[in-house]
Amino acid sequence: MTQPPAAPLDPAGIEPALRPFGSSRTLPAAAYTDPAVLAWERRHLFAGAWTTLGRLDELSEGGNQRAVTVGDVGVLLTFGDRPRAFANLCRHRAHELLADGETADRAAAVCPYHGWAYRLDGSLATAPHMAGVANFDGDELGLVELPAAVWHGWLLVNAGTPAPPVAEYTGALDGLLRPYRPETLRLGARHVYAVEANWKAIVENYQECYHCPLIHPELCKVSPPTSGDNWALPGAWVGGTMDLREHAETMSFDGRGAGVFIEGAPRRTVLYVTLLPNLLISAHPDYVMTHRLTPLAPGRTEIECSWYFPEGIDDPSYAADFWDLTNRQDWAATESVQRGLSSPHYVPGPLADNEDAVYQWIALVAAAYLDPAGAIAAACSWNTQPVSDPPATTAPASEPGTART
Repeated sequence: MTQPPAAPLDPAGIEPALRPFGSSRTLPAAAYTDPAVLAWERRHLFAGAWTTLGRLDELSEGGNQRAVTVGDVGVLLTFGDRPRAFANLCRHRAHELLADGETADRAAAVCPYHGWAYRLDGSLATAPHMAGVANFDGDELGLVELPAAVWHGWLLVNAGTPAPPVAEYTGALDGLLRPYRPETLRLGARHVYAVEANWKAIVENYQECYHCPLIHPELCKVSPPTSGDNWALPGAWVGGTMDLREHAETMSFDGRGAGVFIEGAPRRTVLYVTLLPNLLISAHPDYVMTHRLTPLAPGRTEIECSWYFPEGIDDPSYAADFWDLTNRQDWAATESVQRGLSSPHYVPGPLADNEDAVYQWIALVAAAYLDPAGAIAAACSWNTQPVSDPPATTAPASEPGTART
């Protein structure tokens, strides 16, 4: 297997982000503004990791085939005996089987160029005019299959350099999320935003509430901005929790919901995590919200924000309206950050003591810039014991990412 190349960044500019928490610095400006860096990220942090494509039930609507792009790699999804992912190219002369975003519902994926056809399991079904070709072996010309996994209802695909198995990749996050049973929840609302900011700046904002008192007065009324803890646990993810105020039962303008809770889910905390590269999960006592990021340009990101509820909640507006306002406050802030990052006067700055999850995220990305496969493997393997239930305590205080306060 070829070793993935390092990112097109000066290693000396990355090194300060890898220093111990308390003495580290943020990433250099080029990490957020250079098209060459984004091209590298698409290949090695999106295609080369486990990218979340969406919910399986939604992706399989409209047919048994769907073409998507994972990072910069075209992928054909098929939904037969199980979900599968293949490189979206015919084994004849590489024509795409479906255009990006296109769906089909038929027994085979048919190349529109010369008519080669592939079964839903990727095996070659027909190859016109090849019967007389010497040494032609159709068994060797099936579609190139890519790792795909269904995780709590979401479909994840690894379309580039092989990543660790999905169980190692998600690590302890699997047990932390399990009480919310997101695969059983139904979509209640969805907003799609186009944000003029780099995808990493959006994640950094999401992983701290240092900014909350200044730009989120509504959120602070239902959750103390200095509450909660962050975890330092295995897996290619970062995150932690925040508490609800005594009067609040959920995140909404008045702290009230519809009175229907996710059975078995924690009632006094909200979980905030980022699974590298593109899935942000906010799990509440009565709904799970996700942000799925797709970078469109160094300074532009599409964000699909979805709210999932248990049966019995018919009006999702109490959550969706609250978070639409909060989201827009965040987007304005990150767009301002992006403009600052584009200034010739930007110099990487220090992190506050309550930005430990931001440190974990930046350090993971910085390590990946130098060695993408090694950084992801290291994040997943330092403790391979799964967490079956949410831990009662956070990681030791000597570990970065332990306290939001």
